[in-house]
Amino acid sequence: MLSRVRNRVPEVTALLTVVSLALVFGAALQVIPVDALPRLSERAFELIPHVNAVISTAAIVTIVAGVREIRRGNVARHRALMLTSLALFAGFLVLYLYKVTIRGPATFPGPDVIYQFVYLPLLAIHILLAIACIPLLYYVVLLAATRSVSEIYESSHKRFGRLAASLWLISFVLGNVVYAMLYVVF
Repeated sequence: MLSRVRNRVPEVTALLTVVSLALVFGAALQVIPVDALPRLSERAFELIPHVNAVISTAAIVTIVAGVREIRRGNVARHRALMLTSLALFAGFLVLYLYKVTIRGPATFPGPDVIYQFVYLPLLAIHILLAIACIPLLYYVVLLAATRSVSEIYESSHKRFGRLAASLWLISFVLGNVVYAMLYVVF
């Protein structure tokens, strides 16, 4: 399977991106049938944002550590940390999309002026970066998964990986700021 993907990384990236974004927008627009999903207790629903904040913070740590390890030349630790970041992201996304599909997006509880001039711009940047990260992440992961270590250095993995890690990191940080505005500050 990986040998087939190896020569079609851009095409597989595009396919996975379309499927992923369809799920994201399907959840955000609440067009996914909620009857097909299991129901959690009220307490479990209340915990999802807090669990996701912990997951986001852990992802920030693993992304930074992964970048540090590749700069030190430790490919194995870099790979493990970045795959951990990807698993954290997937866990975050599953919980977030589940909550949004069932309940819809969170309502900002603070003042309108903060909502309009601080919260919405931060949320928009966070969402745009998260969307931009999806194809970048698929691309760098597929390059890494389908090539030997020496071949990765000859690919565009490093260039796109830097961009993906930077945008991903900013997105997670902004996601934690949005979380704080929704559940801690207001």
